[in-house]
Amino acid sequence: MLGGVFKKVLLVLLVVVVIQNWGKIERVFNPSQVVSEQVRTSARVVLYSTQWCGYCKQIRRFLDKKGIAYQAFDIEKDAQARTAYEALGGGGIPFVDVNGTLIRDYNPDAIMAALK
Repeated sequence: MLGGVFKKVLLVLLVVVVIQNWGKIERVFNPSQVVSEQVRTSARVVLYSTQWCGYCKQIRRFLDKKGIAYQAFDIEKDAQARTAYEALGGGGIPFVDVNGTLIRDYNPDAIMAALK
């Protein structure tokens, strides 16, 4: 009986680990979607967002999945970030600055193009 419970706990833990690391696992099976190490380390990506924004969450998941390092600023909680966001022209969220290319909506293709 105890062995069956142990197996179930291990299975649940395995599922949790797989879900938490899905982006890394997917990169192994789909290398054409991987951003090169050089691009990931040299890119300057800044995300201006809010906590409640659904598209902002999607951008974070996309960047995490691709292994792209970025700085995220909540423009409602950080006055300096709000000032920087407004100085760049603001205009909605998510607002992503990729190496100086400003992307004002959820647009993974534009992010990938700006990284090249």
